[in-house]
Amino acid sequence: MLVQGMVALVTAAVTAVVPASGGADLQKGLDGVASIGALAEVRNGAQVWRGSSGVAELGTSRKVPVDGRFRAGSITKTFVATVVLQLVAEGKIRLDDSVERWLPGVVPNGENITVRQLLNHTSGLYDYKNTLPMPPSEEFYALQYRTWTASEQIERALANPPVFDKPGSQYNYSNTNYLLVGEIIKKVTGRTYSEEIERRIIRPLGLHGTTMPGASTRIPGPHPHGYVPKDGGQLDFTEMNPTLFGAGGDIISTTHDLNRFFAALLGGHLLPARLLNAMKQPGTEGGTYGLGLSWHKTACNVRVYGNDGDALAYQAYSFSTADTRRQATIAVTPHLPTNPDATVDIFLDKAFCS
Repeated sequence: MLVQGMVALVTAAVTAVVPASGGADLQKGLDGVASIGALAEVRNGAQVWRGSSGVAELGTSRKVPVDGRFRAGSITKTFVATVVLQLVAEGKIRLDDSVERWLPGVVPNGENITVRQLLNHTSGLYDYKNTLPMPPSEEFYALQYRTWTASEQIERALANPPVFDKPGSQYNYSNTNYLLVGEIIKKVTGRTYSEEIERRIIRPLGLHGTTMPGASTRIPGPHPHGYVPKDGGQLDFTEMNPTLFGAGGDIISTTHDLNRFFAALLGGHLLPARLLNAMKQPGTEGGTYGLGLSWHKTACNVRVYGNDGDALAYQAYSFSTADTRRQATIAVTPHLPTNPDATVDIFLDKAFCS
């Protein structure tokens, strides 16, 4: 298996924390992120910088733990896509298999939608997230501990018409795609997407701070608290039922583990070269999203690969250069409705361009 020997390789690359050049500048950048709290790990070759800013919990002066865990949102999609591509490498599934092939009768027009189109968000399927109540709706707060199934969320999505008629012709980000991918993984393997991620990625890479929570509402280990807006203030939303996100975004991780994962993925240790290259191909011409992987250019024109995730009370961003020499992962507990994206971009520019 590709991951054999990976633990030692990645450990040598990212475990030892040594003073990184520009550490003061990185800390200043982290302090500038619009948030309640933030934590980050930045790698430049053998140098590693870790830092945190803000408070771990409102009403206290407790610092955000630099090894804290957080909900990483849609970064989950990169893990899920990696599992699918490993199944492709094993000959158990094809990217151009139809959804109908694996989930007969579930998706209207499923015979014309492929696994590839689910992974790169060109299926045109309506996003179930748009059917859910959001703050400040009182119905949203009442759902904090509700358990969802993928089937009922898919059904909610498919009660709406597709956003475009011809699959593959346009890009439209939809969490419904990955709920379906999660169901396909179960059909192919007989195990849930969570079990496959644990078996194929988390355990082999030694991602000790990463968990697939299922319906567990708590974040294990040290972590900052996350909040959503309510009545002009902030409601602690650290505990919540992550089945709301499912295969599209339920993973819990750390900055260290996410850097470790992307070092393994982009370093060619989880997928054959042809499938890693396929992961980097945009679903539509000129796009910046491939098979569960996204990319953008920094201020210094360096392209970085990875993903970002929004898990309501937590936002995470993890990117690496193609050669994995430079990496940056940052997690934020935002002071909603303020969006930290712009200040995070400034931090990432410092990490990759300094």
